[in-house]
Amino acid sequence: MKKNVAITTAVIGAMVLGIIIYALSGDKESMAMLEVQVMKGKFEVLVTVTGELQAERSEQITGPAELRSRNLRIGNIRIQDLIPEGTVVDSGDYVALLDRSESDNALKDMEDALERAEAQFTRTQLDTTITLSNLRDDLINLRYTVEERKLTLEQSMFEPPATIRQAEINLDRAERALEQAQQNYQLRIQQAREDMNEAAINLAQQRRRYQEMIDVLAKFEIRAPKSGMVIYHREWNGQRRTVGSNISPWDLTVATLPDLSSMLSRTFVNEIDVSKVRAGQRVRIGVDAFPERAYTGEILQVANVGEQLPNTDARVFEVRIRINEYDPILRPAMTTSNVIVTQTFDDVLYIPLEAINLTDSIPFVYKRDGTRQIVVLGSANDNHVIVEHGLEENERIFLTIPENPDRFRLVGEELIAVIQEKREEERAQEQARREEEERILREREARMRQMNSGAGAAGAGSGAAGAGMQMPRPGN
Repeated sequence: MKKNVAITTAVIGAMVLGIIIYALSGDKESMAMLEVQVMKGKFEVLVTVTGELQAERSEQITGPAELRSRNLRIGNIRIQDLIPEGTVVDSGDYVALLDRSESDNALKDMEDALERAEAQFTRTQLDTTITLSNLRDDLINLRYTVEERKLTLEQSMFEPPATIRQAEINLDRAERALEQAQQNYQLRIQQAREDMNEAAINLAQQRRRYQEMIDVLAKFEIRAPKSGMVIYHREWNGQRRTVGSNISPWDLTVATLPDLSSMLSRTFVNEIDVSKVRAGQRVRIGVDAFPERAYTGEILQVANVGEQLPNTDARVFEVRIRINEYDPILRPAMTTSNVIVTQTFDDVLYIPLEAINLTDSIPFVYKRDGTRQIVVLGSANDNHVIVEHGLEENERIFLTIPENPDRFRLVGEELIAVIQEKREEERAQEQARREEEERILREREARMRQMNSGAGAAGAGSGAAGAGMQMPRPGN
């Protein structure tokens, strides 16, 4: 029994010893893996961002342009039907159908208004005819009265002076009444002409509005302006415009026909990296849908002013990248991975980012020779950073903090001044960039205020002119 216990104990002890030896050997190997050499060679500073494909040029498929007419006053119109995205169409093919329900109600209102305008025109015409006819009869009667007064005056030649004077007064009164009636008749003719013009203008406006509505309703069936692949239009908030969406007179786009021969990747770069990015830089592009394919590109445009994406606090800048190659499999809205090559250095020293340590914002590395070397760092990418001063090629450094770091002697303190001077330059450049961005924003706001004030002044001038036209003329 005791013999069995002893054997079991020996076996367990051997196993534990083996585990300890294996662990220690593993630690030595891992320690060896934690050392790296300072490398020298070509170094690329990269900014990696995700983007979305879109055509550089595209033709919009829109609703009827007549919807912008002031005569119609139509608000939002719902898209009732829309062919599937990605459908290839020829010129004149059916694409979409707009909902006519609200427009049909507006058409009925216009029809009623047209009938009222026609009735008003007829009523004005009849009233004018009757009024002028009565006035002409009155003029004839007044002429007869003048003739009668003249005869009476001639027959009173041998009457007493008072009778003759009374006859003269009656004749003068009749002549004055005739003259006043003739003047009134001319004024009533002018007034009747204005009334008829107003009724005719109102009738013409109602007829024009009604005909415009008839014409625009005939165009609610949207057809392709040319051949291509139908891609749904994206609104300002990024949502696709599809069945149930609304179009308005200010944005009539229903869908687009992109030119797939020239594609862009639209992406956003955060404000930390945007200072590295500029037009003309090379880009390596991948498409998530086809990971086995690779493309190249070039930055076309970098936004001067940042924006805040929905539901985020990050400030980003829009960047547009043109893809150099043509590939028929590329489609708008595909997700891309963009590696922007912001800088290329042909022969520099660089080390992994994990090797950098900081004390009071001063970078240093742990060297195998037992020192803590202060280093002046340059540009960095996702994994490595350039070392401008402090290290030599093939020197060995630790990737992580070694055991007993206090025993490592600090060297390179003369480089602290170089680091601080470099940071001051970087801060000045960043401040200049922000000031430029603020200047562009101020100029944009000033232009907007000027445009708004100009529109307000024009509206006020039109209102004043309209008010002046309605003022009565002196003497009327």
